[in-house]
Amino acid sequence: MKAFKLLILMSILTTKSCKTQAYKINGVSFVASREAVEARHIDPVVSVNANYAAIMPFGFIKNLEYPEIVHNTDNQWFGETRAGAKQYIDELRKKKIKVMIKPQIWVWRGEFTGYIEMKNEANWKTLEDSYSKFILEYAELAYTVKAELFCIGTELEKFIENRPEFWNTLIKKIRSKYKGKLTYASNWDEFKRTPFWDDLDYIGLDAYFPVSDNKTPSIEECLEGWKTHKNEIYQISQKHNKPILFTEYGYRSVDYTGKTPWVSDRSMNQVNLEAQTNTTQALFETFWDEDWFAGGFIWKWFHKHDKVGGNDNFMFTPQNKPVEALLRNHYKFTNE
Repeated sequence: MKAFKLLILMSILTTKSCKTQAYKINGVSFVASREAVEARHIDPVVSVNANYAAIMPFGFIKNLEYPEIVHNTDNQWFGETRAGAKQYIDELRKKKIKVMIKPQIWVWRGEFTGYIEMKNEANWKTLEDSYSKFILEYAELAYTVKAELFCIGTELEKFIENRPEFWNTLIKKIRSKYKGKLTYASNWDEFKRTPFWDDLDYIGLDAYFPVSDNKTPSIEECLEGWKTHKNEIYQISQKHNKPILFTEYGYRSVDYTGKTPWVSDRSMNQVNLEAQTNTTQALFETFWDEDWFAGGFIWKWFHKHDKVGGNDNFMFTPQNKPVEALLRNHYKFTNE
């Protein structure tokens, strides 16, 4: 334990010694909950030196072949609705936290949204109409609250692959309602095939790239593991002349967290705080110093800070874990 604490201190000092960066988006993915938030729920976001929060209202689909999205209903948690999203944003604004509105879809049983794919033209048309209503409602909210960023979708590769003309039209409709910056949250293995980056302001990645097969990867191993991915990301940035934004990034505090970072299976439950800290430190060192990198939103941040995370938690949240100190220090020294 002493050795691990020393490692944390060394990581913090390493981050502190880096030269001050140009302004970065130092964000948290603020989880939608059952209830409204208060100032005391926002204070920990300020404390960790975040300057942005992603607000994530939800729509729901019965299965991967079902074309209708249910959203903004009384049956949803408050934070998943338009009213809830606005209330969260209002509280964040009081603390001078900027926002990205990032509407997301949940498929029943948690199936991967990238596989949403209709079987016939009629259902595709229904899905297009339903998705348009869903996303344009939140584009209007983004306009109303003057959100700095709006994300037009999250990990929807099959939908985009099959219906590219729809997405081109949708982007134009969004721009007619909302004048801020746009991005799309592509899955880590999707971004090279996303066809509409030229029409957006940021190339968005949910950055769950594999970087190490080891149980407790070292920072050096993860830095090496990032090299190929980083080059591919940079090439896409240069090709489209757009900055890269990690619409999500983060690691679970478990063994082998760098091997398949996207996995949230609760059967992976061997707590490993050092693995989470090392992988996060390597990500910071790899990207935050680059002028073509805009920043990112760590996954994920719950409003009841004192009741989540902790040294026995094996999920993504950095809250009340050693990695939170690393995050706080890193965000402090990469803010404007």
